Amino acid sequence: MKESGRKQGALSPCAACKLLRRRCVQDCVFAPYFPADQPQKFAIVHKVFGASNVNKMLQELPEQQRSDAVSSMVYEANARLRDPVYGCVGAISSLQQQVDVLQNQLAQARAEVVQIRMQTHQFPSASGSAAAAGSSRGDSLRSRRPYFPLSEDDQAEVEDCLWT
Repeated sequence: MKESGRKQGALSPCAACKLLRRRCVQDCVFAPYFPADQPQKFAIVHKVFGASNVNKMLQELPEQQRSDAVSSMVYEANARLRDPVYGCVGAISSLQQQVDVLQNQLAQARAEVVQIRMQTHQFPSASGSAAAAGSSRGDSLRSRRPYFPLSEDDQAEVEDCLWT
């Protein structure tokens, strides 16, 4: 019996050997990573990278890293089929833009929270007058502790949003 659970001639070859129409040998480098029941997995990788390149990449890696390499190749191949020009880079760029938009929305929401908290709480002004100048009010509030923990950069950004 072979290592991959195949008996000689009894079961079908791995997906790679089947697609390439060759005999699947006992030490086939593709067999552990492209099983016969997942033919599409190798077909996609083969279409993008080519069987020879995949074979070279797998043989150059230690066995403990090959599974991760195959997963990466399958992911990249799927990304290349969806976006032939940018592949994974296009997906990463799109996700980065979403992160940037969400970070801006979060900063705006934090500024609104601070503004609402300031409207609902009575703050003693430095001059004791409700008609104090906006700059002195801003200066006195900047010297106070924030209501919720923010980094100094976030706090400065929120204060800039409030006072501009």
